[in-house]
Amino acid sequence: MSIQPFRIAIPDADLADLRERLLRTRPAPAIEDQGWSQGIEPAFLQDLLRYWADGFDWRAQEARLNRLPQFMAQVGDQAIHFVHRQGTGPAPLPLVLTHGWPGSFIEMERILPLLADPGAHGGDPVDAFHVVVPSLPGYAFSPAPRRKGVGTYATAALWADLMAQLGYDRFGAQGGDLGASVTSWLGLRFPERIVGMHLNYIPTSFKPPLGEGQPELTPEEKDFQKRQSDWKEKEGAYRSMHATKPTTAASGLNDSPAGLAAWIAEKVHAWTQDFDKSISFDTLLTDISLYWFTQQIGPSFQMYVEEQARPFAPQERVQPPLGVAVFPAEIPMPPRSWPERSYDVRRWTPMPSGGHFAALEEPQLLAEDIRAFFRPLRGA
Repeated sequence: MSIQPFRIAIPDADLADLRERLLRTRPAPAIEDQGWSQGIEPAFLQDLLRYWADGFDWRAQEARLNRLPQFMAQVGDQAIHFVHRQGTGPAPLPLVLTHGWPGSFIEMERILPLLADPGAHGGDPVDAFHVVVPSLPGYAFSPAPRRKGVGTYATAALWADLMAQLGYDRFGAQGGDLGASVTSWLGLRFPERIVGMHLNYIPTSFKPPLGEGQPELTPEEKDFQKRQSDWKEKEGAYRSMHATKPTTAASGLNDSPAGLAAWIAEKVHAWTQDFDKSISFDTLLTDISLYWFTQQIGPSFQMYVEEQARPFAPQERVQPPLGVAVFPAEIPMPPRSWPERSYDVRRWTPMPSGGHFAALEEPQLLAEDIRAFFRPLRGA
């Protein structure tokens, strides 16, 4: 295993190719006044594509991202790209943050300094973390796996090995979306190494034990099941496509920047509480551009295929302490009693604002809750 510094350097030819493709975009026919009711709003998409072609400055974003301490590690047969920010405080606690889809490591850019150097951002230096932000296999600059089987279950083992390589025998873990699944698998597979886990999403793949011999569902849990079912019917088509026919969608999205932008931007818009306030065109296009330049949209779907192939067994229980931040515009979240059937829930914090991309939308709120959750666990 080895670790090497990493810098982003997209070739000029790739930038020219992208702009040429954008200028030749053929818009799809749209119904008048369609809005966002049937997917991305056509007018929004056209504005986004025009800005991507003639207003967006990738080189400026690249220079900003290159100020982050980035590295590549070889973990077994998988190369892993990651950001590693050393903490500033008397005894920083190692913490691995895991993003999801359609995000990337840039989701954590704003929260990174709040966790690594809380003393410089209105917090207590005692709450500092050594923060590690890996890119999931097949996302951004972590190459696509060369074999089947690398889903959230296997990624947890990669993270455990990466943290050991960095000298962190025991550490905390945090995540949302697919990152919540990776974090949960870390707690289940390596409980002796996990100080605690913090989630801002309860992964649907971690279904608790239900039925005979288990407590009856509460009214709140039944309501959650209905909300979850309604959401899947109205909003879950993307996930079914990712998990069942990923190469079909990827064939078009990898070839068309307009299609890629529509696929990702619609989800970011739908899952963000205040999109216009929280997500600028530059932020959105930096993330989309990472998928475009690395050609990782297809590999990113594979995580959904693999997650179905290695589900959580309901009889299993995740041992490390768990803290949960509940953001009001998140994809349907269960009541506290639901994860308590499978996790050791120590903290449950309803948040005043924010949605699915908590580290982007409300980094201060999320950072404060992470600090508070791990505070009594330090030294454990």
